[in-house]
Amino acid sequence: MAALVAAQPARAEWFEATSAHFVVYADGGAEEVRRQAEQLERFDSLIRYFNAIPAREEDGSNRLTVYVVANDAVVRRMFGAGGSNIAGFYQGRASGSVAFTPARSRGDSGAGTLQPQIVLFHEYAHHLMLANTAIAVPAWYGEGYAEFLSTARFDKDVVWVGAAAQHRAYELLMQKGLSAEQLFSLDRAKMSESQTSSLYARGWLMTHYLTVDTDRRRQLNAYLLAVNAGKPGAEAARAAFGDLRALDTSLAAYLGKSTLPAYKIPLTRLPEPKVVLRPLRPGEKAMIGLRMRSDRGVNRDTAQPILAQAVPIGERYADDPVVQGWLAEMALDAGRHDLADAAADRALALDPKSAQALVYKAQVHLRRATAAKSRDPAVWKEARGWLLRANRLDPNDAYALMLFYSSFGMARAIPTDNAKAALRRAHELVPQDPGVGYAYAIQSLVDGRTDDARGALRPLAYSAHSGPGNPAAKLLVQLDAGKGGVAAMAAAGATVEDADQPE
Repeated sequence: MAALVAAQPARAEWFEATSAHFVVYADGGAEEVRRQAEQLERFDSLIRYFNAIPAREEDGSNRLTVYVVANDAVVRRMFGAGGSNIAGFYQGRASGSVAFTPARSRGDSGAGTLQPQIVLFHEYAHHLMLANTAIAVPAWYGEGYAEFLSTARFDKDVVWVGAAAQHRAYELLMQKGLSAEQLFSLDRAKMSESQTSSLYARGWLMTHYLTVDTDRRRQLNAYLLAVNAGKPGAEAARAAFGDLRALDTSLAAYLGKSTLPAYKIPLTRLPEPKVVLRPLRPGEKAMIGLRMRSDRGVNRDTAQPILAQAVPIGERYADDPVVQGWLAEMALDAGRHDLADAAADRALALDPKSAQALVYKAQVHLRRATAAKSRDPAVWKEARGWLLRANRLDPNDAYALMLFYSSFGMARAIPTDNAKAALRRAHELVPQDPGVGYAYAIQSLVDGRTDDARGALRPLAYSAHSGPGNPAAKLLVQLDAGKGGVAAMAAAGATVEDADQPE
C-alpha cells in the first residue's frame, strides 16, 4: 500500500511561480510548475551568457507572464481567428508581456512537431533580444536566430546551443525554399504563406551556418551593420558575402552534412535559478481562467461576457486585492468605469502599494476626462496624480510611463519634457511593444531627432510579423528618400495623434 501511495502523481493545483524574469501560472503538481519556471530562467541565463547580455535591475519590473494551459487546442482558442496552426504565442506589451503555451501538445515527440518548449523558447528569444540589442535585424535573421536559440537542449550537466531544428526538416529537405538572394531581399508585405514558412526554415539554416563558422560570422556582422546603415538587403549581402549563388551552394553542402555543429556549455557557467512558488488563493483560482482571457486582449464587445462572469467572483472575494485588481481591468475593458473605479478602490484599501490598482484608477479618470472633453488643467492633473503615485512605487513601470505621456494627447495638449522623457524611458524598458516604439518614433520626428526615430522604426519595419501597409516601413522609405521628420510623416500619412494612444 505504501508503494502504491508513493507512486501517485502530485495533485494538480494552480500555482504562481515567480523568478527574476518570469511569472508562470500553471495547473499542475508543485514540482512540475517549479521545474517549468526554473527551465525558463535557465534559458534566460543561457541567452545572456551566449550573447554577453548583463542582467538589469529594471528586469524585475517587466517580467514575462507565462500562462501554461492544458493543451494546444486551448492555445488556439485563446489566440482566436487565424490561430488554427499555432502551438503557442507571445505578445510584447508595456502593460505586461505575456505568452501562452500548452502543457501538452499532440504528437510532442514527432520529429516534425513544433513542440511547446521550442515555441516558447523562440518567442522568449525575441523578447530578450529585442530588449538588449542596439541594432535592428531583417526578418530572416530575426526569426532565424530565434529558431537557432529555441532548440537549446538541456542535459544533466550541459546545455547544447544550435541543435538541429528537426521541426523544420520537411521544409528544408523536401521543399525548394528561398534562395539567398530572395531571403536577403524579401518584402515582408508581399510574402506568401509558403515563403513565410521558408523564411523560418531557411532563416534558421542560414543563421546556423553564418553563426558557427568564424569567418562567416564576421561577414554576418558586416552585413547587419550595412543594413542598419540603410543599405538595401541584397546589396548589403553581396558586399558582405560575395556571390550569393556561391553562398547558396555552400549552404546546400552545409545542409547535406551528416551532423551539424553545436555549442556545448556547462551548466555550471549559468546561475542557479531561484523560484518562489505559491498556490493561488481561492479567489485567484476562481478568476484565473477569466484573467487569461482578459490578459490575452479584448475589445469592448468580447470584454462583456468576461466581466459578467467576473463580477460575482469579485463579490465573493472582496477581500482579495489581486482579484479586485483583475476585476478593475475587466471592468475598464468593458467600459464600466464605475465598476472599475470601485474595484480599484477595494484593491488599494487592501494593498495601498498596488501599482496595478493605481494605474487602473488613473485610466478611469483619464477616460472620464476625455469623454467630457475637459479643458480644466486640474482635472488632468488629478488623473495624472495616480500615475505619479504608481511611478513612485515602481519607477520602471513602463505602462504607467506610457500612460503619462499619452495623457497629454488625450487632453489635446503639447507633451511636456517630462512626458517625453517618460515615453523615452517606456521605450527603453519595453522595446518589444510596437505601439510604444512607433509613438517614440513619431515624437522623435516631431522633435527633429531623426536618428532616434530610425532606431525605433527599423525593428518594426523589419518584423516578420508585420503585415501589408506597415506604417513604420512607409516612414523609413520617406526618411531614406531624404525627407525631413514632419515632411516624411506627411508623405507616409502619419500624424502626431499616432503617438497619443496607449496600448
